[in-house]
Formats: sequence, C-alpha cells, structure tokens
Amino acid sequence: MFGLFERAVAARYLRARKGERFVSVIAIFSLAGIALGVATLIIVMAVMNGFRSDLMGRILGLNGDLTLYGVTRSITDYEDVAAQVRKVPGVLSATPLLEGQVLLSAGPYSGGGVVHGMTREGLLDLKAISSSIIAGSLDDFQGDDAIAIGVTLADRAGLSIGSKITLVSPNGAATAFGTMPRVRAYRVVAIFDAGVNDYNAGYVFLPLPAAQVYFQKPGAVSQIVVMTSDAENVRPVTRAIEQTLGDPRIRVLDWTNSNNAFFGAVQVEQNVMFLILTLIILVAAFNVISSLIMMVKDKTTDIAVLRTLGATRGAIMRIFLMCGASVGVTGTILGTLTGVVFCENIERIRQVLQKITGTNLFNPEVYYLEHLPAKLVWGQVLEVIAMALILSLLATLWPSWRAARTDPVEALRHG
Repeated sequence: MFGLFERAVAARYLRARKGERFVSVIAIFSLAGIALGVATLIIVMAVMNGFRSDLMGRILGLNGDLTLYGVTRSITDYEDVAAQVRKVPGVLSATPLLEGQVLLSAGPYSGGGVVHGMTREGLLDLKAISSSIIAGSLDDFQGDDAIAIGVTLADRAGLSIGSKITLVSPNGAATAFGTMPRVRAYRVVAIFDAGVNDYNAGYVFLPLPAAQVYFQKPGAVSQIVVMTSDAENVRPVTRAIEQTLGDPRIRVLDWTNSNNAFFGAVQVEQNVMFLILTLIILVAAFNVISSLIMMVKDKTTDIAVLRTLGATRGAIMRIFLMCGASVGVTGTILGTLTGVVFCENIERIRQVLQKITGTNLFNPEVYYLEHLPAKLVWGQVLEVIAMALILSLLATLWPSWRAARTDPVEALRHG
C-alpha cells in the first residue's frame, strides 16, 4: 500500500530541520497526548475491573452466592434442607447460619457488631475467613465460650488470643423491671483478616450451638449460605434449588437480587469513566489534525515540486497519512506499554508514593478494600488500542486529502 518513495518522504518530513522545529514540537505533543490518553484509559479501566472483581469476590466469599431464608425468620429443619441443597448440581457448600446483632464490648471499647453462628466445618468452608486466620486456630472454635473476631476489632479493642470480649443483646428476658439484656463474655480463639474493613471491624463468629443458646433459638438457624461453582451464572442454580425444595416457607435470594444495585452502579461508573477518558484521546487526535495542517502548510512548495516530478495525488495523500499514522501508532504503543506496566506494579507504586508523601493514598475505611486492586482485561486493552488507532487514522484523513488537492501551479506561483 505504501511504496518505498512514500515511506522515505514521510520519514523525512517527520525529522525536523532547522526552521521546522515548531511543527515537530506539535507532533511530539500530539504523540504524548495519545500515549497519556491510552495509558490513563487502560489504568483506570484496570482499576475499575479490579475493584469490581475484588469487591465481588470478597462480598460473595463472605455472604455466599445465594442465601436461603425462612419466611418465619428461622429454619428449624436446616440439616435436611442443607443436605437437599448440597445435591443440586453447581452447589459447592451449604452452611446453616444464625445471625444476630449485638453490642461488642471489651474494656473501654464498645461498638455495634454482627454475630454469625456456624459450625466449625461451615466456617472452614467459608474460605474468605478460614484461609485468612492470622492468629489462633479454628481447631479451638468449639464449646460454649469460643469466638473468632476480625483484626480491626482486635486492634481497636486491644484484644489477642485468650482475651475476653462481651456480647450484649437487647433481646433479653422479660422481668418485673422490664426487659433485661443478655450479656455473655467469650474467649477469643482466632483472629482473621478478611480483607474487607467492615467485616474485620464488626463481624464475629460463634460456634452454632453457642449462638443458638445466646439468641435463644434452640434447633434453629436464620439462613443457609450457599456457595456455587460459578457465581456469575448463579440464576440457574437458584431456580434448581427452588424446584428441589418446593417449600413456600423458604425463600431463595441470590447476589444478583441482594447486591445487584451496588454492582450495577459500579458497572455504570466504569462505562461513564470509559466515555470521559476517551475524550483525552479525542483531544490528542485533534492535535494530530492541527500538526498535520501546519505540516501541509509548511510543505506546500515541496508538495508542488513532488507533483511536477510525477507524484500522484494518491502518493501525496499516503505520505501525509503515514506522517499522522506514525504519530498515532507510536503514541498508542507507548501508552499501552506504560499502562500495562503501571497496572502490573500499581500496588508497589502506591506504597512508594505513600512513603514519599507520608499520606495514606488508599484508606481501607473509605474505599472498603485494604489494597488498590487492578485487573487487566485484555479484551478491553485491545478495544482501547483499536479506538486510539482508528481515531488517529481518522484525524489524518482531512489534512492528507487537503495536501493531495494542492494545485502545484498555484503553490509554486505563491511559493
């Protein structure tokens, strides 16, 4: 498509001589603009993908892909129900759970919390917790006074393995003096780091029999947490469980119903950020247009000479197409490399910047996660590359067409 003559002339025009520095500087800024736009778009999309993936993994890892609730707020035959659910294809685990809200108290510390009562086997199946034990052991998660707490709660309350923490529930026994709250102290046997600050600060785990005694619900649980093999396609499993149970007293709710608004908002934000950051590349494409227009204006006499020597209009157009495309392709390649390298080392870069500035650039109490995630989706990277190349190519068409339409007679007369 591009001949040796056209490539040689285009390469010559891209190397500025004395008196042509201004056009070259504009081309360099155009290249830098495209590179920065591509890199920024790749980085932001990777961070958004990482945030969604990490948040989804942690939330579902802690709450389950779907949950079975009793219409009467409790399930008494939970062992039989869980056994039926485990037989459904696609189900990895079904864990009975008793949930209740309490006041957590230890020395001068007090704060609201959520108790999850579950068996030791069920807690081991909950990989988000069982794989993140940083102190103690789940081997001791048994008896009527054991409790597992998060690392943030342990730090705030000054707790360690063997320390006591008191649970206070407002739903106590009725007496002649009114309702007396239930108060019970438990011994810390394990400390976990789930990677989600809210869970580390406010969620505690009790053995299921101990939780049933504390909340006065013998032989009952409030829900059954189900993990599936494919959380993205949880709806078929949900329907299969409903058909298997066929019990109107049990309601099945998957994450697409309980958290869909949240994840939908993240997806909308990702799409909006993509559109906004695309404008950076569009602005850089306009810079390519302006640099090519100035190059065509500067090379009007050269174009006329080439035409008189036999160069066709198509050859002239291809020369300037190569000039503009070279800027776009080079900028896209540099931007892609910069964006990919930045994403692969984003956590290291954050830590270095934190040491230099002395500030916390990613506060887990604000951003919900405890590290800055980034997930490169190569399909999106290819979309960004294709969009940058197409915009750069389109930006070269009109100036190149104008160069090809230059009248050599008029150019030489006024040159």
